[in-house]
Amino acid sequence: MSDQSSARIVSCLAHVCFTVSDLQRSVDFYCGQLGLRRAFELRRPDGTWHGQYIHVGGRNFIELFAGNLSDKAEGQSYGHICLEVEDIERTVSVLTERGVECTPIKLGGDGAYQSWLADPDGNRIELHQYTPEAKQGGFLE
Repeated sequence: MSDQSSARIVSCLAHVCFTVSDLQRSVDFYCGQLGLRRAFELRRPDGTWHGQYIHVGGRNFIELFAGNLSDKAEGQSYGHICLEVEDIERTVSVLTERGVECTPIKLGGDGAYQSWLADPDGNRIELHQYTPEAKQGGFLE
């Protein structure tokens, strides 16, 4: 294996996403009961609150989305995992060379770049690169 293929391309876990049946109840649990801090809300274009970022500490977040739990794959208890990368273009390029199918890179509603892939079982994984404008910026340490 060459130095290029064994070079570290993932820097840390950025967030874990959960689909929840009652968004407010979940925010109350994570923030009220566990003592974590609300970071920012995610709203649809019509203003409907459908998601919440919770700051865990450091560069770590929990992302909650209101949804139907029965829509998840059997046995899957999370929406996706998100891996922070320092250079998303390089990361997607390296992974593509390794035979991993990645979606085109796009700028997400949170102001960070993202690309998606799946593990062999179809579990979704988001690659995430923060930008200076990313909403998470005020919470990154």
